[in-house]
Amino acid sequence: MLVHYEHMGFVSLGHMKSLLPTKVLQMRCNTEIVSNDAASFYRTGGLAPSFDALPVNCKTEFIQSDGKPTPSFRQSLRTIPNFRNALSVLSVYAQTIAILALAVHFHRGVTWILAFLLMGRAHAQFASLMHESAHRLLFSRTAVNDFVGTWFLGFVGFTSTAAYRRVHMAHHRAEFGPEEPDLALYANYPISTASFRRKLTRDALGRTGVKLLRQQLRGLRSPEARIRRTQVKILAVQLMLFVICTALDVPLLYPLMWLLPYLTVWRVINRLRSIAEHGGMTADTDKRRSTHSVHQHVLARFFLVPFNIGFHLAHHVDAGVPFRRLPEFHAELRRAQYVTDTSEFPHYRAMWRAAHELPLST
Repeated sequence: MLVHYEHMGFVSLGHMKSLLPTKVLQMRCNTEIVSNDAASFYRTGGLAPSFDALPVNCKTEFIQSDGKPTPSFRQSLRTIPNFRNALSVLSVYAQTIAILALAVHFHRGVTWILAFLLMGRAHAQFASLMHESAHRLLFSRTAVNDFVGTWFLGFVGFTSTAAYRRVHMAHHRAEFGPEEPDLALYANYPISTASFRRKLTRDALGRTGVKLLRQQLRGLRSPEARIRRTQVKILAVQLMLFVICTALDVPLLYPLMWLLPYLTVWRVINRLRSIAEHGGMTADTDKRRSTHSVHQHVLARFFLVPFNIGFHLAHHVDAGVPFRRLPEFHAELRRAQYVTDTSEFPHYRAMWRAAHELPLST
């Protein structure tokens, strides 16, 4: 999955402390300046909780002191329900087709607008299941997992699952580390409200998506044959979708209701979700300082974080837990006091407010 890298300015530590709200003042304010190349510098840790705000000795019969599941509990969590996951993949296709069919059938402005927004959600669903496949947790047989993840989830969403797996594993090896591929997406928070709005506006208008699509198309001219072949396969799948729409006598359905939501609605969802996962956090062996925890409400799970991807702290504590078991794992982390009410945002709005509390130009 391609990432939009941006450079943002710095604020003074003293100014930050004076402007952060009470909730965020519990978080660590001695931010760190890190660099992953000679030209780009990023500020991290602006929203990371302080060490003394995190409970220690969070040990139960199921959870070890570092938050990881005990060996026996982990073994029980690692079961992959192949049949149910196959139904999940089919359900995403069924929902997508049904939404488009209803929009064509009723052919009214409100139904097209609603379908357009739900196509952004469809991209989020495909991406979430592709992410599960990248971790090889979608199906127990590797060949099946990789085939479905590549052809039915990745390429449909303009993504090479294999390429995503390579960079995503670097992300899991060390969040905010020297190989972190998404550092620019997570760093420099909190930012000003004006900067926050500018980013979302760029996403909503398709500027971010078009930039990423252009970068992706450059892969067709890559000196590496593997990259060229992958891009050809992605384009072939997209062409097939367009041909299907044309055969059904709705040729505009592909550019207006699949490509355009990918360039706009999905980009907004992806940014908001990424901020809520790691925005303003920092490198640390304690995952509570590198990954946010946000309470999961029904509407957010429906539109923003499908397939339990919103239980992101649990996912980073143990990336080998399949998505269906993450709520159970998270509940045990809560019971062990590894996650508490003070360390977890009550909803996504609270998290995003904390991410743009600085009234400074960036």
